[in-house]
Amino acid sequence: MTDTRTEPQWYSQPFPPEGASAAEGILNQLGRPELDLLTVLVREAAQNSWDAKDPGHSGPVRFGIDLRYVGPAYADTWRRLLLNGAPSNDHLALRDALRAGIRIMTISDRGTNGLGGPIRAHEISKDRQDFIAFVRNVGEPRDTKLGGGTYGFGKAIFYLLSSLHTVLVHTRCRNEDGELETRLIGCALSHRYRAKDAEGVETQYTGRHWWGDASGDVIDPLIGAAAEETARRLGLTSFGDDETGTSIVVLDPQLDGLEPKEAAAYLSETVAWHLWPKMLERSDGTPPMRFSVTCEGRDFPIPDPRTTSPLNLFVDAYRQLATDEGRTLSCQRPIRELGRLGLVQRPVVPREPSPAARRAMEMVQVERSVHHVALMRPAELVVTYWPGRETGAELLSYAGVFRADEEMDATYAGAEPPTHDAWNHQGLEGQDRTFVRTTFTRLKEAVDELLELGGSTREGSANVALGAASARFSPLVGGAWGTGGATDYGTTSTGRATAAPDDDEELPDRRARADSRRGGRGADAADAASPSENGTARAPRPRVKYSGETTYEERYGHSVLVQAFTLPAPIVQRVRVELAVALPGTGNRETDPPAGAAMPGLVGWEDPTGKLHATPTLVIEGGDDTVWRAVVRPAPDTITEITVKTQAVIVS
Repeated sequence: MTDTRTEPQWYSQPFPPEGASAAEGILNQLGRPELDLLTVLVREAAQNSWDAKDPGHSGPVRFGIDLRYVGPAYADTWRRLLLNGAPSNDHLALRDALRAGIRIMTISDRGTNGLGGPIRAHEISKDRQDFIAFVRNVGEPRDTKLGGGTYGFGKAIFYLLSSLHTVLVHTRCRNEDGELETRLIGCALSHRYRAKDAEGVETQYTGRHWWGDASGDVIDPLIGAAAEETARRLGLTSFGDDETGTSIVVLDPQLDGLEPKEAAAYLSETVAWHLWPKMLERSDGTPPMRFSVTCEGRDFPIPDPRTTSPLNLFVDAYRQLATDEGRTLSCQRPIRELGRLGLVQRPVVPREPSPAARRAMEMVQVERSVHHVALMRPAELVVTYWPGRETGAELLSYAGVFRADEEMDATYAGAEPPTHDAWNHQGLEGQDRTFVRTTFTRLKEAVDELLELGGSTREGSANVALGAASARFSPLVGGAWGTGGATDYGTTSTGRATAAPDDDEELPDRRARADSRRGGRGADAADAASPSENGTARAPRPRVKYSGETTYEERYGHSVLVQAFTLPAPIVQRVRVELAVALPGTGNRETDPPAGAAMPGLVGWEDPTGKLHATPTLVIEGGDDTVWRAVVRPAPDTITEITVKTQAVIVS
């Protein structure tokens, strides 16, 4: 075991006679991803952590990102230990960076296996070889069945994110004897170069550097007590008594022009958009993974995808995968089941996202209206959001989730680039190429079917799209109701005002009745009395004329729907409102809520002066252009259908 007094130092790798990978080759393995580095980091690091989950650990995998500056209590130790044997600034700009303030980003997981196995690349192990795959080798094929990763290129993101291309790897694993073992090593990538040694002999170097135990012929990690003591001196978070996992410390992370707290807020939103399937509780009541983002000791909560619009649409689609509402997509020639698809459609008025959320949505190319399908392999990590055909209605959105069949995992994995953010059939051959291409054909067919079968609400009604319930929604009338994510409400078009008998009660013949629905012919149906069969004038027929569109407004500190109207007939009338919930895609409506569900309710009637009359019905003298307003409390996650009814009142 390494002596606890061993001082780690740097070692720069010369090219061996048989050749080796240069540092530039490793840095270039991710290519030029369309996603920004912070997004790639979240995706790749979480994928690595999920693939490394410890099957013996009963709880969820914990994944965290922490941004901070090295405090004064540790800064001198960092400079002394990390500059021991460091290459010159021409070959690795570590010296200049450590003289300034030291900013670090730590990406950690717990409940994982840690980086175990042999510590040198030529050693053979019967079990996993995670340490040499991450620290030593390049392009290791995945050894986790149905894992998210394919080749070990994802580790390049840690180096790319560091302006110094330098990281510290702090891990706890079980060695071949089953004993817990802590390891600590530094790794850096610069560029190939030539340099002369103390004797003047010029040597070519790969640009790869390691920092650790230099007592042998190559740099090894500090192990056991030496690793734990050095980590403590650097202020790194220690592991619990029986805890395994890995922490990757990125030196001087590049934050894409964001301030640290802005970057932390963006990272929390990015975690939600790319990793939400791992946040959903399974049958045992726990999620597969728990996520955290912190900056300088402050927590930046991860949005809950179940209550955050529009992510909750994708969650609903995901829930369908295990039910009869989901469907299996198949290829017919050759016959093969491709995977399961869940697809939901409902009205959602876009909310105004925070700057961090807007940036995260732009990165996944989800715009104001959601019309996307989240693609994922069996590991249930979002590959990308495939944009389908738009609905043509600003307030109508749909979201889907396609999860590949386990038997097809290798096919879809082969269609992914190193960043795992797309499925490209062009790089495949034979049946695999057909399967991936057919997948998108089936997705288009499913979306077309959804949009073509999408029903409408009752003809002549005032329909307003409602998204997830907002925390603003609180008691307006009749008690409290549910809360949830933010919601906005849109407007509707005008239609024809039609008259029909009101079936509520029998009225004397001299009293007219009308059921006036949302419509739009306007006032061309004259308000004057129409002649009766014997030539005498009948009383004017009461009707409702809607004034403008239904609007979403703030009233009394709450969010409400407002429908303006006039009563053209010059008679005394009693108005009331009929409210229902329309069911998207079916043409049906609900006036009786299911158990525990909310229904829309009337708040009251606003007169022309703005005074609210909080009564179920209201008697109004018609006959002019006086505008009244019905104020309605909406129900969450519905289309609210508003019908204003009127009937004549007998004046004795």
